[in-house]
Amino acid sequence: MGPLGLALLFWAALSAAHAVVYFREQFMDGVKWQDRWINSQYKSNYGKFRLTAGKFYGDAVRDKGLQTSENSKFYAISSRFKPFSNKGRSLVIQYTVKHEQKIDCGGGYVKIFSSNLDQKNMSGDSQYYIMFGPDICGSETKKVHVILNYKSKPYPMKKRIRCKVDGFTHLYTLILRPDQTYEVKIDNEILESGTLEDDWDFLPPRKINDPTAKKPKDWDDVPQIADPNDVKPEDWDEPEYILDTTAEKPEDWDNATNGEWQPPLIKNPLYRGEWKPRKIDNPNYKGVWPCPQIENPNYSPDFNIYSYENISIIGLDLWQVRAGTIFDNFLITDDEQYAEDFGDDTWGETKDPEKKMNIKQTEEEKKRERAKEEKRFKERFNKKVEKPKESGKDKSNRITLKKEEL
Repeated sequence: MGPLGLALLFWAALSAAHAVVYFREQFMDGVKWQDRWINSQYKSNYGKFRLTAGKFYGDAVRDKGLQTSENSKFYAISSRFKPFSNKGRSLVIQYTVKHEQKIDCGGGYVKIFSSNLDQKNMSGDSQYYIMFGPDICGSETKKVHVILNYKSKPYPMKKRIRCKVDGFTHLYTLILRPDQTYEVKIDNEILESGTLEDDWDFLPPRKINDPTAKKPKDWDDVPQIADPNDVKPEDWDEPEYILDTTAEKPEDWDNATNGEWQPPLIKNPLYRGEWKPRKIDNPNYKGVWPCPQIENPNYSPDFNIYSYENISIIGLDLWQVRAGTIFDNFLITDDEQYAEDFGDDTWGETKDPEKKMNIKQTEEEKKRERAKEEKRFKERFNKKVEKPKESGKDKSNRITLKKEEL
């Protein structure tokens, strides 16, 4: 290994040494995960989680995670860790999700709670600090939620991030920093970034329109006007309804009782509605008037939007129509590089073998289906060949017998 490689290893080791890991869960100790994760009892019919690597995987042991196992169910489970505050340091939340069932409607997100959550009564109404991860429902909803609690109110992110929907395992990462910036990563690649103040509606705008300002009287903000040279065609005016000339007076019509018969009115096919001159671009158009901006008297900066106290619980509070999602490799830390390396060492090591196994299974399934189809075809063919040819006399007797039975 050269000097550069040694330097990178030293830097990675130094980063890991300084990283604070608040929570990490890889389900590597068999059934002991049940001692760390608490099922909510808020409802009696919650769906059950099971520990499995799924139908296809990169490593039978390392890829084991919590999988939803029952269709059309709510799920609620959580795990507690030592309370901490992220004030003055970064907060990194990371985990993997595999929708191997090609989910059609359901959540794949996590929630972060304070230490005062009653885990056995956790529900969709439980107040959370952060909700992060994919949510899929039909063809319209395929997004990554980033909902942050601010002053006891949840605020969704204004930007839209599309989640992965291919059925393989993917790594989701959310980073909140003390400088009020954030990043959202999928598979260790940045998909979105910015500032908390700009991309959420936590605070009133810094500037507002000057209420005392008035648009100049000669400011023309109409983009199109009626063409003064356009002339209405001479044959334009036609009545909307005309008499139905094909109608005939009923034979039993009594003028004395019903009055003089008149043919009914029908829609005039030549009627074109009210004539209006065509529109042309307004030569005097100046655009939208830019109202002068002033400082918003109601704006007050808050440099602690990113921070939370007594972070202590991570939970899965979901609804799924089609079960089968696997959650694994949970990590909460203060070190972005450590999280990236952890993702590479877990998801990064097994993602390619997982795809290879899926491809192999798909090919084998196709072979089995072809074999079944060939077998059915041969059976039908053999029956047709082996069927004895019926003589004319036998056929006549069979028809006579059927007639007698009828």
